Amino acid sequence: MNTGTFKIVNGKIITPDKIIEGGSILVSNGMITAVSEKNIEAKDAVEIDAGGNYVSPGFIDIHVHGGGGHDFMDGHEKAFLEIAATHARYGTTSMLPTTLTSSKDELFHTLEVYETAEKNNVDGAWFLGLHLEGPYLNVKQCGAQDPKYIRNPDPAEYKEVLAATRFIKRWSAAPELPGAIEFGRYLTGKGILVAMAHTDAIYEEALEAFENGYTLATHFYSAMSGVVRRNAHRYAGVVEAGYLIDAMDVEIIADGVHLPAPLLKLVYKIKGANRTALITDAMRGAGMPEGDSVLGNIDTGLKVIIEDGVAKLPDRSSFAGSVATTDRLVRNMVNMAEVSLLDAVKMMTLTPARIIKADHLTGSLAAGKLADIVFFDGNINVQMTMVKGKIVYKKEP
Repeated sequence: MNTGTFKIVNGKIITPDKIIEGGSILVSNGMITAVSEKNIEAKDAVEIDAGGNYVSPGFIDIHVHGGGGHDFMDGHEKAFLEIAATHARYGTTSMLPTTLTSSKDELFHTLEVYETAEKNNVDGAWFLGLHLEGPYLNVKQCGAQDPKYIRNPDPAEYKEVLAATRFIKRWSAAPELPGAIEFGRYLTGKGILVAMAHTDAIYEEALEAFENGYTLATHFYSAMSGVVRRNAHRYAGVVEAGYLIDAMDVEIIADGVHLPAPLLKLVYKIKGANRTALITDAMRGAGMPEGDSVLGNIDTGLKVIIEDGVAKLPDRSSFAGSVATTDRLVRNMVNMAEVSLLDAVKMMTLTPARIIKADHLTGSLAAGKLADIVFFDGNINVQMTMVKGKIVYKKEP
């Protein structure tokens, strides 16, 4: 249903600054045309009863690798479409498919697959563009990224990548690497969001990076330097830079495992809902049963085990990826971090939309924006997901 006109009634409508009860939303041809505190008169509109549930902007995931048993690095269109459909069941209406560090050939193949999948993606969360995570990372903070593909920024290489596609919206890199500042300036000049990630930088390096385009901290706290001692002297790291630079945005994996409740509270207390985006950073295990899985390409990736709501290395010595869904992130911010529902939703909608410059299209329920809408109950259990006015998921009665 993304043609014609319909009206949503009997829901608690979540706007950026308040929750409207007894109001209505009018949608026409996939776009929101009106949001009112009253019942909008529209004779020809099909009525959709929200059943007393919350009516929220669709959740926006700006860092996600997979779900439903698939990874964006699997190298085929079906993986992209299945991931989009899987996350839509949990309230995600748009996403930035995210790569892992890989060979150059594998990266270029992924770029090609994205272009085909983007055209054929009609039953899941829509694609906002691509997020490249790596290969310009610090080996000391590689985390689950394959170190054999990690390298320093190469102007000839990244210019070739950017010439191959117009869909790259974000690129994460370690700003302390040789050539990384020039890389940041070049991408910023192309309108691409640059984020600092898998980094061992000290505060001074992070500040220089911020001034040259690195305005987002990728999965804040994870694979990232904090206070460090060098030759008896203490240096602040990227975590401290994230807090001290007021205009820097941060994204957090609010699965309750990567960051415990006290850190979720601290990030919210210092950065607030307007500078903090929630991300799943999910791998293929999202929406799947616990057990054996693979991080990255299904044939060449890292074998992992999923248990306790997270992916781990087989020897359980380290986390190996998130299996979160967006509804879980919002629920955790409310229940674990004691954040208001209004702010928790903002961190999953309007804030990520603003960070990737898509807030003119989505991120809030307002006239002129896409009808990306989610119904959920008081426990943030998703009842219905609508993408561009089309219902792509509805919970069975």
